[in-house]
Amino acid sequence: MTERVIETLDCVAEGAAWLCAHEPRFGVAMQGLPPLPLRRKPDGFAELLSAIVSQQVSVASANAIWGRLQDAGMVTADAVRQASDESLRALGLSRQKAKYAKALAGAGIDFEALRDMPSDQVMKTLTAVSGIGAWTAEIYAMFSLGRADVFAPGDLALQEAAKLIFDLDERPKERALRAMAQDWSPWQSVAARIMWAYYKQNKQREGIR
Repeated sequence: MTERVIETLDCVAEGAAWLCAHEPRFGVAMQGLPPLPLRRKPDGFAELLSAIVSQQVSVASANAIWGRLQDAGMVTADAVRQASDESLRALGLSRQKAKYAKALAGAGIDFEALRDMPSDQVMKTLTAVSGIGAWTAEIYAMFSLGRADVFAPGDLALQEAAKLIFDLDERPKERALRAMAQDWSPWQSVAARIMWAYYKQNKQREGIR
């Protein structure tokens, strides 16, 4: 695999400088923002389960549910496989997400192999699992695998940030934002970091865990 991987804050700074040179609106958006975070996370089952927990709920809700799962030791494939749907739901997962957690636990994903796969193959492998859609796979690729050129256009905070930064009449839909993001290659995931930081500053709440 020859794709760029974000390993350090210097990588983030390099990407941000490139983006500001190629799209001046990013430079304007970054004025007054704190330094962009690295946002690297470990890879493996727990991080993918965490991304499932974060689907379509607020950051605060996701943090609360994830805390309960951690306290119960319910963050390994073995533990989730052996748990009943009822016990998972008692910890805060919806009926649907309990099923997704079970599907992930039984999927037998080779997480080490994902590290060396091209991003499009990572997406294909992950989205083959019930409950893992494009957003979840993209978030995992961006943060747990550090892929520099992955974006998550279905993310509502990124859509709102795009509306504000690019002075659009309304939030761009997923397909439109995906097309916009092509112009930010090979640093799409740094563009996302800028946009989440801008969203946080302007909306006074986190857009991503």
